Amino acid sequence: MSITLVSCPPEHADCLARSLVDARVAACVSVLPRLRSVYRWQNAVEHADEALLVIKHPSAAFEAVRSAVLQAHPYELPEIVAVSVDKVHPPYLDWILASCS
Repeated sequence: MSITLVSCPPEHADCLARSLVDARVAACVSVLPRLRSVYRWQNAVEHADEALLVIKHPSAAFEAVRSAVLQAHPYELPEIVAVSVDKVHPPYLDWILASCS
């Protein structure tokens, strides 16, 4: 199992989350609606109000998640960061796998 983090404009978060679950590449997407990002872009320090998507999916589905995010995300360079999960409650893992098959 993996968790992929994706930040996006708040107005795009629900649609992006729904599209990942509808496509069965993610079992669940938690939307954290309010965060402020400070970052360097094109040699300037920028800031943006964003939502954070916490995407739960089988590790093998990362490329499908990445592709779906790139297709729907409004940013030129979206944040797509996957973290492998070593330990997970076995029934929850079973649900993740079943939800994405």
